[in-house]
Amino acid sequence: MNNIGKGSRHLSTCIDRTVNDVYAYASDPANLPAWAHGLGESIEKIEEHWVAEFSPMGRVVITFAPQNELGVLDHDVTLSSGKTVYNPVRVIADGAGSEVVFTLRRRPEMSDAEFERDAGMVAADLARLKELMESG
Repeated sequence: MNNIGKGSRHLSTCIDRTVNDVYAYASDPANLPAWAHGLGESIEKIEEHWVAEFSPMGRVVITFAPQNELGVLDHDVTLSSGKTVYNPVRVIADGAGSEVVFTLRRRPEMSDAEFERDAGMVAADLARLKELMESG
């Protein structure tokens, strides 16, 4: 089944912290295990990449966009199969707070159930990020 044209889904959460605070925390790969459980429970830097060994997807290599002033948190996740998945993420100002927007891209081989499962995982990750940022 060809899923091209079924599009992407934008998942977001508003956080009662400044865009600078949210970007500083979310852009630090060392913080990922605390809020992005879909990438695993631990992460380590190996040369210029970050590697999550205990990811539900197996060993994954994560390459992040360079630090920037635009709130861009884009990252590539290279799966153990060698396939790379591009993940666009933005932290944008929302009044005195922030909104984090994750664009979940539907890969051609994904079933409806897989896409919904991934959307649920991203939504849960964003909810954890919100909870961490607003409690600290």
